[in-house]
Amino acid sequence: MSHLPEKSQQILQIHAALIHRVVAACHQRELAAALEPLIKVSEQNGWVALMGAVRQILKGKRDASLMNGLDEEDRIIVEAILNGIRNPASLPDPQAKAEAGAAAPGLAAMIRASASGDAQALQLLANMAEQMSGAGGDMARLAAIMRRLVNGERDAEQLTLGMGAQGQGLVLSILKELEKSGLN
Repeated sequence: MSHLPEKSQQILQIHAALIHRVVAACHQRELAAALEPLIKVSEQNGWVALMGAVRQILKGKRDASLMNGLDEEDRIIVEAILNGIRNPASLPDPQAKAEAGAAAPGLAAMIRASASGDAQALQLLANMAEQMSGAGGDMARLAAIMRRLVNGERDAEQLTLGMGAQGQGLVLSILKELEKSGLN
C-alpha cells in the first residue's frame, strides 16, 4: 500500500476492518448474513451509497459501474474491496496502528481544507471522525476535537486532555503541520 497517496492510505486504514469483512464474505458466503446489521447501521449513519455498492458486491457484481455516484472516500473503499477479492495480499492491515508522523500531514491538510470552506474535505473529515469515535481511546478523543481544530483552536494542553502518549503525539504533530501552513 505504500504506493498510494497518503490520504488514500488513511482512508483504507480507517476502514480496514470493513474491507476485510466484505472480502471474507465474498469468499465465504455464510459470512454475508453477519454483515447485514453493520450494513444497516452504516446506512443509518449516512453511508447509503457505499453500503449500496457493498450489497451489490456481495451479490457478485464486480464491474466499474459500482463506482457510479460514489464520492472519493467510498470509491477508495470499493476499489480496495474489489482488489482484495482478486488479490487478498492487497488488503490493508487491520491491525496496523497509525503513526503520528505519517497521519499528521494528511489530517492537517484535511483540517486546513475544511477550515477554508472545502465541503468535500469537511465531509471526509467528519466521516473519518465518526469511524475514529468507534475505535475508542485516543482515536475517539481525537475525533472529538476535530471540529475544534477546524474552528482554529490550537491550545495543545486543552486539545490533548485525557489522551495517552500516542494520542498526544499525534495531536502535537497535527498542530506542528498546521503551524507550518500558517493556520495557527
